[in-house]
Parts: sequence; C-alpha cells; structure tokens
Amino acid sequence: MIDLWPKLLACRQLDLVDAQLAEALKLDPSKHRSVGLVTCDQDDSLYVALDHCTKFANVEVLFGQSFYAGSKVASGPFSGEVMGIVAGTDPDEVAEALWALRTCLKEEVRFQTFEGDNPPAFLAHVIAETGTYLSPQAGVKAGEAMAYLIAPPLEATVAVDAALKAAPVKLAKWIPPPSETNFAGAFLTGALADLNAARDAFIEAVEAVAKAPLQASRRPDRLRR
Repeated sequence: MIDLWPKLLACRQLDLVDAQLAEALKLDPSKHRSVGLVTCDQDDSLYVALDHCTKFANVEVLFGQSFYAGSKVASGPFSGEVMGIVAGTDPDEVAEALWALRTCLKEEVRFQTFEGDNPPAFLAHVIAETGTYLSPQAGVKAGEAMAYLIAPPLEATVAVDAALKAAPVKLAKWIPPPSETNFAGAFLTGALADLNAARDAFIEAVEAVAKAPLQASRRPDRLRR
C-alpha cells in the first residue's frame, strides 16, 4: 500500500481570545481563554489528531468541520478540507496540544491507497486509546479503543460490511454518504485485537472493489420470466 500523509496547512494560536469573538465561538470564559486553530488537507486524519491531542494537554476540541467537496477545491491556499479549534485556560496547554496534533499527523494517522491505475484513497486507523473528542462520538469511555474507517461511498459500504463480519465488533457510528468530502465510513468499537482484524478486512474489501468494481454487473444464473 501507499501512504498518503496529511499536510498541516495552517496552525495559529490566540493566547487570549477577544471577549466578543469568544462569545460568538461559544467559549466558556472560565476555561476557554486560549485557542489553537488548525487546517489540514485530510479531514479524517485531523479528527484523529484532534482526539489525540486531548490525551497530552488539558484542552477541549471546540470545533471540527469538513469543508464541502475536499481540498482540491479549497477556498484558499491554507484552507484544505477541514478546520479544527482546541481551547484551554493556559496558553502553554494549547501549545502542547498543537504540538501533539502535529506529531500525530506526521507519524501516526494518514490515508492510504493501492498501487495501480487511479485506486481509491481510504483511511483505516485503529485508536488503541481514545481521547475526549472521539470517545463520546463512538459511545465509549475515554481510553477505550475504536476503529476509524473511511472510504469512497460504495467501497465504504461494502468494506464496513466485511469488517463487521470479520470480528465481534460493534458498529458504533455509521457515517452515511455523502460526507462533506463525499466519503462514507464508520466507527467500530470492541476489543483491540478484534478491531485490528476488522480494519484488515475493511482494507481487503476496499481493494477487492478497486480490482473488480463491476463484479456484480453480470448475467444472473437464472433470469426471471
């Protein structure tokens, strides 16, 4: 497989947010005085990284939103396809969170693809211990495991089915097509070993669709009269 590493496009920190902007952003002034803002060219990779940074600093993820259609039609050179905001009381905590986020994007989470002619890109990532951002979305406690699976719509649907059949895991969240970036996918929960098996089955199914996209477009063995 080929790794498609994400690119952090912009990363800025406001040590003390203006009171009017803080109100517009719905910040809690007792604990959200400093914020960090980031953009990235891979939305799902950034969501994993936002969750990751909550394990290393006393911050909350206040905003995470994909932009429509994806990074190839971004509104500006540093927009990418997603923006995230983390907030805390201490600027040093926000700085620590941003560094952890950057490290995650450089070393841990990425989209992948296959060799060949125009294969699909996908993300199949198992988080051994979730932070405070993704755990409530998956319906688990912070520190529990989850699998984050994303692919183009048809590939994702087929591959999530394969993942659920490969191991005793739970479909914690279905991400229906189209997402803002025209993908689909799921969050799975369960034992770490089972999630790894489900992830592998997901990847195999995405590849199978890529190799034979029209497999079911054939004359049935028996035709209705």
